Amino acid sequence: MSKTLVLAKFKQGDESAFTFLYEHYWRKVYRFSEIYLTDKDEIKEVVQDVFIKLWESRAQINENKDIDGLLFIMTRNVIFDYFRKSLNKVTMKLTAFEVAEKIAIPGEDFETKDLLEYIWKLVSLLPPRQQEVFTMSRKHQMTNKEIAEQLSITEKAVERNLYLSLKFIKKNLNLFILFMIQL
Repeated sequence: MSKTLVLAKFKQGDESAFTFLYEHYWRKVYRFSEIYLTDKDEIKEVVQDVFIKLWESRAQINENKDIDGLLFIMTRNVIFDYFRKSLNKVTMKLTAFEVAEKIAIPGEDFETKDLLEYIWKLVSLLPPRQQEVFTMSRKHQMTNKEIAEQLSITEKAVERNLYLSLKFIKKNLNLFILFMIQL
């Protein structure tokens, strides 16, 4: 069966054509996702989201064009959306810690103090650029644009460094919380 025929059937909602496309292209989407993501579950989620979006937008597909480019663009967009959502979730959690830091009275809230000290110890374990970006963002309250200008990097690079920093902190923060609960 030709790709044009498969795409024409897919465009009309044929589930067997969708199955064919999935079986033929899922590995390419997976491999491309591996460039940006390391967690296997996250990669699988991206693959699933790409094919859901493909199904949802099937009516707009041009069956005379190659689907590789469309899948590439869809995958890239899903990954970027995933980064934005992940960054927002982790940022919200860290903002709660920053609030705790501002309202904590030194010496009175031992657990909050320990938690904040642990967070900054984790920051010290980050690669130098991530440390720098995180500190500028959280301690100095600089915007991504201000950080990008000062460090002569793109805002996307700032976002990526923050994302990686927050991911590392979140991963290691879970260990600290488990330790504190057991005490």
